[in-house]
Amino acid sequence: MFDITGPALRRGGNRVLGAFSFSVAPGEMLGVVGPNGTGKSTLLRAIAGLAPETVPVTREGRRLGRRDIGHLPQAFAVKSSISVLECVLLGRREELGLRIPAGLIDEAEGLLARLGLAPLADRPMSALSGGQQQRVLITQRLFRTPALMLLDEPTSALDLHHQLSALSALSGYVRQSGAAVIVAMHDLTLAARYCDRIMLVAGGECGAPDLPAKILTRETVSPLWRIDPEFLTCRAESLVIVPHAIPEQQA
Repeated sequence: MFDITGPALRRGGNRVLGAFSFSVAPGEMLGVVGPNGTGKSTLLRAIAGLAPETVPVTREGRRLGRRDIGHLPQAFAVKSSISVLECVLLGRREELGLRIPAGLIDEAEGLLARLGLAPLADRPMSALSGGQQQRVLITQRLFRTPALMLLDEPTSALDLHHQLSALSALSGYVRQSGAAVIVAMHDLTLAARYCDRIMLVAGGECGAPDLPAKILTRETVSPLWRIDPEFLTCRAESLVIVPHAIPEQQA
């Protein structure tokens, strides 16, 4: 298990989240959901070691180092003219030297091909759309093969096809490698479909992770997101949440 324990997180003197402790299993994708401004990004940054507070992450008693944790922040953009292939190779910058091993290039090109990005390999990152950059950066994190991957809204700029492709790739990665993914998401239906468990962040606290159907209920979704949710089941037998506006007289 990946065990994560942290103190209260503060920003600008304000308490954002209370102390927290939870675990993620190898091969698991844990979704972090909650309304805007509840501290999801703050939580991921702290786990990634990018906050003043220390948040140790251990696996079977061994503390993970920065090399073991991959982090993709929200709305991150690359303005450099390096190529897509070069950007992916930088995911394993510790292995790069004056001459890049041919095997490493083959591995990066193979991953780009599997994720449908091979046609972009020679394109400069600065020439890509926001969605294309997001796909490349997810690929870069996968190429690094971290034990724990932290992703903040990784599908926010992607169209429907590429949302499914990216989340399928992440799901496949954790199951094949025994790594774990913690992903913050706004789309509750995608979270329910692709995440093994969900953790609700609201009211300054991290709730206990549980199955999507146990977390995403009318009792939690309606007051927190201020919607009238309709709950359906898709043909893949996962939860679908259709948001409806609350009538003004009830809001």
